[in-house]
Amino acid sequence: MTADAEQIDQRRRLAWLADKQEIADVIYRYCRGIDRCDFELVRSCYHADATDDHGDFRGGVDAFIEHISVTLPRFERTMHFIGNVLAEPDGDRARVESYAVAYHRLPPSRSKPQRDFVAGLRYVDDFERRVGEWRIAARVVAFEWSRVDPVGAGGWVAPDDAFVGLRNRGDVVFADALPRDASPRMPIV
Repeated sequence: MTADAEQIDQRRRLAWLADKQEIADVIYRYCRGIDRCDFELVRSCYHADATDDHGDFRGGVDAFIEHISVTLPRFERTMHFIGNVLAEPDGDRARVESYAVAYHRLPPSRSKPQRDFVAGLRYVDDFERRVGEWRIAARVVAFEWSRVDPVGAGGWVAPDDAFVGLRNRGDVVFADALPRDASPRMPIV
């Protein structure tokens, strides 16, 4: 292989790796948006004409945002953990499979105690790069397993001075700066 051919091949491989990282970043932003109830962040992960099939919802992105803005607030908190992300870019399209474990804390009701709903699933996405930006064009959620567990007596208690995740833009991840001293912590607003 000539030096020019090697440089072209190296640029092609670097572009392919950059595509894979940009796609993974969309998946991670989606999880942040869901867990912080930042619906505009979730929307930014999809193309405007995208579709989503979450099992209990099938439709376009605007209807999906409306759906989650009603369903997500019923949980006290959620956390989506992404494991394997296999992105297979091919030009301006990519099939992406992302393994996830999704945790959902449900408040007690008249008939049920506080409980955790946990699901193992895969996001199977068709991504498209349009105007230089990768976003989800179509998503199907494939469920592998789920379970519901009652929360133990007393529930979970954070240490007295610990930051507790918030389901809005008041969460510590959105702070202008993180505390850098050992003084008692005040909520970040």
